[in-house]
Amino acid sequence: MPVTDFATKVTGATDGASEDSRRPRPSAFAPGKAVTVISARRGWFDWRLAQVWRYRDLIGLFVRRDFVSLYTQSVLGPAWHVIQPLLTTLTYTVIFGRVARLPTDGAPPFLFYMVGTLAWNYFANCLNNTSRTFVANAYLLGKVYFHRLVIPISLVISNLVAFGIQAGIFVVILASYLYSDKTVHLTRWAFTTPLLIAMLAGFGLGGGIIVSALTTRYRDFTYLVALSVQLIMYATPVIYPASSVPASYQWIPRLNPLTPIMEAFRLGFLGVGAVTPLQLASSFVVMIVLLVIGLMLFTQVERTFNDTV
Repeated sequence: MPVTDFATKVTGATDGASEDSRRPRPSAFAPGKAVTVISARRGWFDWRLAQVWRYRDLIGLFVRRDFVSLYTQSVLGPAWHVIQPLLTTLTYTVIFGRVARLPTDGAPPFLFYMVGTLAWNYFANCLNNTSRTFVANAYLLGKVYFHRLVIPISLVISNLVAFGIQAGIFVVILASYLYSDKTVHLTRWAFTTPLLIAMLAGFGLGGGIIVSALTTRYRDFTYLVALSVQLIMYATPVIYPASSVPASYQWIPRLNPLTPIMEAFRLGFLGVGAVTPLQLASSFVVMIVLLVIGLMLFTQVERTFNDTV
């Protein structure tokens, strides 16, 4: 048998086929071709925050959904954003100001409680709403992909819209007090308002996404958050000034990172309160740490939440 026939019989290929098999095939990663790489693992710091900006239109849709649908089919509609804090402030004024006679550092009780109510409600709403990110949106997250951080960010923004409406009412009431009551005055701390609002949003977002990551496995945290928010409010100078806390218990508000924010709000708009730049800076650092921990847990859980929710 000729040598060439024997080689063909052993390899089962002709010279043309052998030559074709040795010819390099076009690569799927050729230049100019769009390639999507799906990775099974993500690091603790692989947050991919740039994708959040790509989904900014989706954030806008979620904000509109959350804000509009909250009071759908109600008679007063968005007016409840104004009615609720006013009624809460009036209740605090009567119970804590008139009945319990808690001090307000010389500020008008209605304004004192209104500042605390607005700031606390924004933080509490951000924390409560973002803590239910995976559980409340499991039907949507299991069908289509988008950066999961879009939902908690949209909740923070929609709550900010409501906070802006309530703050507008507060400014009108404050203006009337500034005109008629000389004990109320603005200070330079009022210029820190954007920073204070951002810090409240950061605390609410950071704490919320931590709880949302934990509730994918342990639903008990859903009930724990509602209880914790109430307890933390009493440990925060919302309905009382930090100066009224007895000396033996001063360590409680000092350990609370929300205390400098509340005191700064009142010091800026009412001229009463005790806060230093160092205290506010320490609170800011705690907020950053909380956000980092929340993003780390959120990143790890979002890959497998469909298996546990």
